[in-house]
Amino acid sequence: MNDVERVARQVDRLCWTGILLGLAFTMTNVQQFAAAGARTWSLPWFGAWLLDPMVSLVLLAILRAEQVTARHGVRTGGWVRGAKWFTLAATYVMNTWQAFSERSPALVVLHSVPPLVVFVATEAVTDLRDKLGAAVAAVAAARQPERAVPRTTFGEYLDAARAALTAEVVITPAWVREVTGCSRGLSSKLAATLRAEAGERS
Repeated sequence: MNDVERVARQVDRLCWTGILLGLAFTMTNVQQFAAAGARTWSLPWFGAWLLDPMVSLVLLAILRAEQVTARHGVRTGGWVRGAKWFTLAATYVMNTWQAFSERSPALVVLHSVPPLVVFVATEAVTDLRDKLGAAVAAVAAARQPERAVPRTTFGEYLDAARAALTAEVVITPAWVREVTGCSRGLSSKLAATLRAEAGERS
């Protein structure tokens, strides 16, 4: 595992830990909002504990799906983003309703920070995952050894020149370079070899 992969995993874990802690903090506030003064341990009081997990589980499912789709370059539709923002907005409203109703700036700030952090983190985590994935791929590509380009041998150049040789051709280094693509120094040797072969045949 290289450094970029290690950082990518750390960032992913830290972001998700922050999101989960933020949602856990909001759970108690949402329970108080939903219970609406119900007697402790009563059925309405117990039922109020189900509201926040219901919203949070839907939100987490959407976030995980967005991570996978972003990793493969697939864009999600409007319903997905709408569902994500609806669950986030619902969490914020239920967390801050009592604080706004009491007109307490301190409570508004206290109950606004965790949902807003979750808002920002949910948008950032997908983009971060995408960019860090691209960085990991770039590092992996840079570390791949370059393939050695096979060198053409003298015999292969000579065979190519022989195949292109006709009775009308005047064997010169320039002609050899044209038909084989060899270097200037090698073309002289190839031309000499071809002329020698032609002289032997004549």
